[in-house]
Amino acid sequence: MNTVWKKDMIADVVGLVIGLGLFFSPWAVGFSTESPMNWNAWLSGIMIAALAVAALALFAEWPEWLTLAAGVWVAVSPWVLHFSSNATVTPLHVIAGILVAAAAALRLWYMHQSYPRVTA
Repeated sequence: MNTVWKKDMIADVVGLVIGLGLFFSPWAVGFSTESPMNWNAWLSGIMIAALAVAALALFAEWPEWLTLAAGVWVAVSPWVLHFSSNATVTPLHVIAGILVAAAAALRLWYMHQSYPRVTA
């Protein structure tokens, strides 16, 4: 059980770091004056970081599903919010979104592979 917890914890820590990185990216990359991009990075980043903290604290499945959805959103948001022409911000969102979604999917996979299901 302890080894599995460490694997799950790594996925959540990755989500936390990426979420915080996404939150601070408007200042770090220099797109903080462009509204759709910065608001998406701020809100998505803080949501991903908060979900990672919840997943670390609760060891429940729902934060992982929400993190997976948030990662998919971040990956497709440049096209939905019409800033895909920005050559700096689009790859940042796509890569961050894919990494967050992959880490959440990995954690969900571990949750379903590692623990025996109890049936009534």
